[in-house]
Parts: sequence; C-alpha cells; structure tokens
Amino acid sequence: MKLLNSVGPNPRKVRMFLLEKGMELPQEDLDLLGGENRRPPYNERNPAGQLPALELDDGSIVCETVAICEYLEEMHPEPALIGTNARERAETRMWLRRVELNITEYGYAGYRFAEGLELFKDRMLCLPEAADGLKRKSRAGLEWLAPQLAEREWICGDRFTLADIVLYCALDFLHGVGQPMPETLSGLRAWFDRVQARPSAEASLSPGWEQIGMRL
Repeated sequence: MKLLNSVGPNPRKVRMFLLEKGMELPQEDLDLLGGENRRPPYNERNPAGQLPALELDDGSIVCETVAICEYLEEMHPEPALIGTNARERAETRMWLRRVELNITEYGYAGYRFAEGLELFKDRMLCLPEAADGLKRKSRAGLEWLAPQLAEREWICGDRFTLADIVLYCALDFLHGVGQPMPETLSGLRAWFDRVQARPSAEASLSPGWEQIGMRL
C-alpha cells in the first residue's frame, strides 16, 4: 500500500490515524496547492480529485478520508480506533456523522468560500455569499457538542477514536484561517487540549507547515 499524501487537514487525519495505529506506509506527496490533484494523471485515477488517497497493492485507489481509515482498521485492527465490536463501531460512526455533517463540512466550506476563495474558485463551485452562514452553522454544531464533551474524556466516552481525530484536525486548521474556537466553550477547549497533548498531534503536521502559515 502507498499513501498519496499532501498538505491539508484531511491528509493529516490519515497520518494521525496511522501514527496512533503505529503503522508506517510509503508516501507519495502531491502538490495540492499547485493543483496537481486536479489534473492528469491523478484525476484520471481519482475523478473527484481529493487528497489523500490510498493506493492498494493491486493499483486500485481508495478515496475519502473515513473510508481510508476504515480500510486500514480492517487490515490492522489493533489498536482499535473505530471499534472492537459492532456496538463500538456503530457508536464511532454515529459520532463521525454528527461531527462531519454538523461541524467540519460547514467549517471547511466557509473557509473555501471566503479566506480560501482565491485557491478554490477555479477548482469547484464556490458560493461566497454563503460563507458567513456556513461558519455560523459550524459554530452552532460546536455549541451543541461542547457541553457533552465536558462530561467525558473523548467523543466516544473513554475511547479515543477516529471521531476525535477528524474533529481535532479540522478545528486545528480552522482556528488559523478565521474560525477560532469560542473561548466560552470550555468543554471543547479542554477536549482539544487533551488531543493536542497526544504525540500523534504534532507528529502528523506536514513538514514546512509553519512556512505555509496553516496547521496542515
């Protein structure tokens, strides 16, 4: 297997997942900022043009961050970051849906349509007029989640999971591009600090992220 890698919060999620698993994969870096993922030969293999992607030994490609992590967990079940049984896996997937559909996707779109517009306007349909509303939707999701995090260590209780990785990498990125975490959400802040204290958090950052000016 080989990880098709780049800068960005989504590639970072997979790198952090691998670090938590204690797995090492060969990596091929693509120039996302230069749009290498949006032109041949890459988009001939992955028409959606996203990064990261996982190239399997037979040459086939698995895309979508959560799908990549699901595949890796099935191949290497321990330590479990999705679950060891049906109930745990269902709980993790439930929270992944809640995190992505209520928080992270709104936040990413808010960035792409505002601060990131110059980078994304020729790569996808952008709606600048929607940016402020999307950011408010993301914040509303955080306001809903924060009190629940105040009552437990991780999103799934006492289990550190892929849901924590997905939310952490998104918030760490968004914080630096105009969507800081509200200081009033103390439960969220405490959870974030716990994730950031894990060795995988800093180790998953792209080399040169400081020069780019974003935690990717």
